Amino acid sequence: MNVTQAVAERRSVRAFLSDPVPVEQLLDLARRAARAATGGNLQPWHVDLVAGAAMSRLKILMAERVAAGTVEEPGYTVYPPALSTPYRDRRFAVGEAMYAQLGIAHDDKAARRAWFARNFAFFGAPAGFFVTVDRAMGPPQWADLGMYLQTLMLLATEAGLASCAQEAWAAFPATVEDFLRTPPERMLFCGVAIGFEDAEAPVNRLRSERAPDTEWLSVVA
Repeated sequence: MNVTQAVAERRSVRAFLSDPVPVEQLLDLARRAARAATGGNLQPWHVDLVAGAAMSRLKILMAERVAAGTVEEPGYTVYPPALSTPYRDRRFAVGEAMYAQLGIAHDDKAARRAWFARNFAFFGAPAGFFVTVDRAMGPPQWADLGMYLQTLMLLATEAGLASCAQEAWAAFPATVEDFLRTPPERMLFCGVAIGFEDAEAPVNRLRSERAPDTEWLSVVA
């Protein structure tokens, strides 16, 4: 597989098989992803791999937190509070397309909440990464995190694995940071579910659209 194919095939998978992935293979992906571009060679990311017994403990813990209605102070705001067009429209459209694949009606709030809670079980994936960053870092270093994550997910695609980057984890920073024993100077950015895709799951039929380049591409000559 070349880079072009990996970019075209990578997508957010939200249903995984329980089949385990060798830990050493996942560590190899994480190590190779560290060749991602990073301003000033800061390499501001810290990566924790959760798998095996630790993953089982985390899923039990998160199920308890969600069932109890636990609310934590988010580490950051995932989306701007006053999201404007066209960004608001794109977010709404992909959400509705996903729920349509699942057969969940717009007004079925309980079913939507139940589905969203699957974020905190990594959508059934047998392993997951958490990415944290020093609290002193700013937007340029957060961009470095994005480049690391994209590199990681493309390498996973090349290896025949599926993935889903999950900023939803930002809603539970205290729980995750305590579970990982994250030092106080670092904060949680996101999680990444990783494993083998459940090709039979309806949600994985979703293919999100991209805006035509006439909306975002300009030539200055």
